Amino acid sequence: MNIGDIFNLVFLGPIINLLVLIYQGLQFLHFPGALGFSIMFLTILIRVLVWPFTANQIKATKKMSDLKPHLDALKIKHKDDKQALAAAQMALYKEHGVNPAGGCLPAIIQIPIFIGLYQSIINILPGTGGHIDKINSLLYFPQLKLPATIDPGFLGINLGIKPSQFSEHGILLLLIPILTGALTFIQSKMALPKPVKPYPGDSSKEKKEKEGVEEGMGQVQSQMVYMMPLMIGYFAFSFPVGLAIYWNCYTILGIIQQYKVSGWGGMEDMVARVRR
Repeated sequence: MNIGDIFNLVFLGPIINLLVLIYQGLQFLHFPGALGFSIMFLTILIRVLVWPFTANQIKATKKMSDLKPHLDALKIKHKDDKQALAAAQMALYKEHGVNPAGGCLPAIIQIPIFIGLYQSIINILPGTGGHIDKINSLLYFPQLKLPATIDPGFLGINLGIKPSQFSEHGILLLLIPILTGALTFIQSKMALPKPVKPYPGDSSKEKKEKEGVEEGMGQVQSQMVYMMPLMIGYFAFSFPVGLAIYWNCYTILGIIQQYKVSGWGGMEDMVARVRR
């Protein structure tokens, strides 16, 4: 058994069966837009299942960002002694109960699940190069088998078309990648730590350290907070609408979780300006 077979058995197969089960159930109930709602319901289900992992990842990232000023101070103090720096950093992590790799494991666990979810959706959407035969071959029960073609309609939109085809299907399709980019921006911005502000009582050394933190955060913002939404927005422009429904639903739930675990984070200043 190769890696592909193991992936299909452990991840892709169960996710496809869940998607088709939800779809067939909605079809049986004559639910309008069954395919679109199936994608939404499955995305919500997957997000709930990985909620503990993502919560741990957010908490670990927040703890690391809270320690950033202390870590910067240690780098200055032990700039000529790497061994002493490593020992001081480990002592700091132990004191605050932080595992530097704590945010990595949850992310690694989620990756194959997300790939399986993506593959399931890309195979069931019409016009994406997917294969219904592949889906049917992975179903556990013959009663779940899909017909050669399924209804791609969802709230008046064909889930198989792409926003890049707006000249044929209407300029309103461009709202989809714009929304996708905006939601991605909000989540990326929230994931950043709150700005580290100097206080009147800070020494010149402390002010310098905090300025260094702000400078580092500025570099992260330019690369992640602005480039990621543009990239994801372009993908939403180039790929079928059905995938944007999955991504937007997943991102909205991510924003809710980010807020519940660590608040507005890097969005705090923007939110405060809006509330004025």
